[in-house]
Amino acid sequence: MTRSRLAPGTGIVTVPGDAPVLRTSGGEFLRIDTGGVTGEDLVRRLAGEGTSGDGAPDEGAHTAELARLVEAFEAAGHAVSTPPRAPLAGRTVHVLGDPVLTVPVARCAGAEGAEVHRITPDGVAELARAAPDDGAEGRVAVVWCLDSPVPDGLWETADRLPGRRIAWLRCHREGAHSWIEPLAAAPGDVTSRHIRLRRLAATPAHRELAAYWAGHRTPDTGPHPTEASAALIAALLTADLIAWAGAGAGAGAEAEAGTSRAAVLPVRRRLRRIDLRDLTLTEHPVLPVPDVAPLPAPASVRTRAGTAEARP
Repeated sequence: MTRSRLAPGTGIVTVPGDAPVLRTSGGEFLRIDTGGVTGEDLVRRLAGEGTSGDGAPDEGAHTAELARLVEAFEAAGHAVSTPPRAPLAGRTVHVLGDPVLTVPVARCAGAEGAEVHRITPDGVAELARAAPDDGAEGRVAVVWCLDSPVPDGLWETADRLPGRRIAWLRCHREGAHSWIEPLAAAPGDVTSRHIRLRRLAATPAHRELAAYWAGHRTPDTGPHPTEASAALIAALLTADLIAWAGAGAGAGAEAEAGTSRAAVLPVRRRLRRIDLRDLTLTEHPVLPVPDVAPLPAPASVRTRAGTAEARP
């Protein structure tokens, strides 16, 4: 017999000489009107103590009033009849890049229920060329982690993944800073190309930054991610995946994952920078770069010397 239990994170606090109180998973304390049910019976019922060995309720413990009280807990989300699914259950996460980051990312995503696969850049290109698959929407993601700046053109193909309904998440390091770029999950989201354009537009040293990205720099001297900083980066990337999975899973799964559809929008509009020296984190809002209309073709004008193209 399937019976409800307190939802993860919730609990009943028994105050001496007073009615029992519900502590929600968010830390609120709510008084419980138990009616004719004793606090002890309610606790035993929702803690699974009021059953016999085969799961059936003990004699006298499963009254109609107690059943109605339990139903009220279920309706409010404070009790569940089945264990909640892991937030990334049913999702496939492909990871590639430098092991110092991909190993903890794979471990974290797997611990949250994802089916994790290693993939190569050629494999990413195959995913980007595939026809859009409605069944893959909200279920397949690619996470690419670099312990170095991003070479020109490396992520150009992967930027097409959101158009194939595949989530695209990435991070890279520049000197002592690691950058976590926004998750892109649909056409029109922020891609790595947009990030480069926005960063170039935001600095007066745009020529120097472009040369740095192009490889015109001295050899890298670190600092490389430590176990602590790599764990932080992996946790942040996994949190982005959980927000993405919850937003695309429907209302029921959202409640199980503790996320909402609104929660994923900041993930898709947020650039984060981690200072590897002291693990400080800063966030920067970022928007996609809209496509611009092509310049009109130059018109031909008649001159004394003949026909020439007008210059803008």
